[in-house]
Amino acid sequence: MIEIKNLHVKIADTDTKILNGVNLTIKPGEVAAIMGPNGSGKSTLSYVLAGKDDYEITEGDILFNGESILEMSPDERAAAGVFLAFQYPLEIPGVPTMNFLKAAMNSQRKARGEAEMTTPEFIKAVKGEASKLGIDMVMLKRALNVGFSGGEKKRAEILQMALLAPKFCVMDETDSGLDIDALKVVSEGVNALRSPERSFLVITHYQRLLDHIVPDTVHVLYKGKIIKSGGKELALELEENGYADIIGEAA
Repeated sequence: MIEIKNLHVKIADTDTKILNGVNLTIKPGEVAAIMGPNGSGKSTLSYVLAGKDDYEITEGDILFNGESILEMSPDERAAAGVFLAFQYPLEIPGVPTMNFLKAAMNSQRKARGEAEMTTPEFIKAVKGEASKLGIDMVMLKRALNVGFSGGEKKRAEILQMALLAPKFCVMDETDSGLDIDALKVVSEGVNALRSPERSFLVITHYQRLLDHIVPDTVHVLYKGKIIKSGGKELALELEENGYADIIGEAA
C-alpha cells in the first residue's frame, strides 16, 4: 500500500531538516501508529504524505501501490485515495459544510472519470454516514468548521473520510482536544472504515487513542527517524515508561 523509503525532508527554502531517513511500509488493511516526543517530525510526515508544499524532499521516495507520488499534487493524491485528517481542521467561513462535501466528492469522481452524484444520491449518502457519527444534519448547513467544537470538527472530518472512501488515511493527532465521549465516537467512525483494502497511519502522543483504535504496528519517531517498531504492546510500554529508555537504546 504505502512504502516510505529513506525519506529526507527539510522546510522549503531553508536548511532546517525535519525528517532524516524515514523507512516505513504499511500493508493493505494495516493500521500503523506513529508515536514520538514533540518535535520528532510526526506532523511533518503527515503533511509530506499529503503533498503540502511547505516542505522539500531532498532524498528518498514515497510509493503508493508501487508508484511514486512525489510529483503528484495534493489534489491528485486525494483522487488516488490518500486522505489527511488534520490535527486542527481548517475553518472556511461562507462555505456551507454540505456544499464543501458535495464539491469534494464530485471533484474526486471527476478525476477518476466517474459521473457526478445527483443531489438525491448525495443527500442519501450524507444522511447515512452522518447518522452513524451522531451528526445532526443542521450542523452540516453551517459554514465548514466555523463555530464547531473540537469534537464536531473531528466528526465532520471523519464524515468526509467516510464519504470519500480513501484507500490510505493519515490521522494527524486526531485525538487532540477531544473529551472521552467525542474520542469514542470518532474512534468508532474510524474503526467502521477498517477493511482489508484500506490502510491507516495514526499519529498520536497518547496511548488512550490506541485503546480505541487498536493498531497492528507501532513505530517510534525521534529526530526524524523511526528508532523502534513493534506491536500494540509497544504503545503500552511507552505509556508506562516514556521515551527515555528507547531513545537511549537508539543513541
